[in-house]
Amino acid sequence: MVIKDGMNVFERAIKRLFDVLCSFFGLLVLSPVFLIVYIRLRIQNEGSVIFRQERIGYKGKAFNIFKFRTMRVDSESSGKPQLAAKGDERLTKVGRFLREHHLDELPQLWNVFIGDMSFVGPRPERQYYIDKIRERNPDYDYLYLMRPGLTSMATIYNGYTDTLEKMLTRLDMDLEYLRKRSLLLDLKIIVTTVLYILKGKKF
Repeated sequence: MVIKDGMNVFERAIKRLFDVLCSFFGLLVLSPVFLIVYIRLRIQNEGSVIFRQERIGYKGKAFNIFKFRTMRVDSESSGKPQLAAKGDERLTKVGRFLREHHLDELPQLWNVFIGDMSFVGPRPERQYYIDKIRERNPDYDYLYLMRPGLTSMATIYNGYTDTLEKMLTRLDMDLEYLRKRSLLLDLKIIVTTVLYILKGKKF
């Protein structure tokens, strides 16, 4: 089955311009929050403040995603990728708070600004899990038509992805977004995400 991108070239250009301007504005306005989180994590003294991890994004290219550190430095000491779960004991005290309020994702504004990511798009995944997903559904490759995003319909309505089954459900939702995406739909997803965060809704 062939899946076509719902956005045309002009809409994709507008989307990218929006990403650049809003991420730059966000980095400036939220700089005091960055500073507060940085100081709190420094006091906690659990490894580097900024956590980086290789993910696969636009056109299948690898990039480093940035987050505030939320887990202990030995969270994957076995060397095998391990998904985070609710109540995960590897989360630090500060890290748990950051995740609950989605503050750990703030450094990804830089990923958006430099073009690795967009505000709206499928969440980027590690190659290890992509390989497992593709064994069940090779249509995952269509996601490479889009920049991965900070939020998406799947992020809002499918919740935290801690199992392979949830990853497959997320993929179906991301492919549906690809078919139907538009600037208006992106705006709706952003507004819904912000409202959910302000209301303290867990997702």
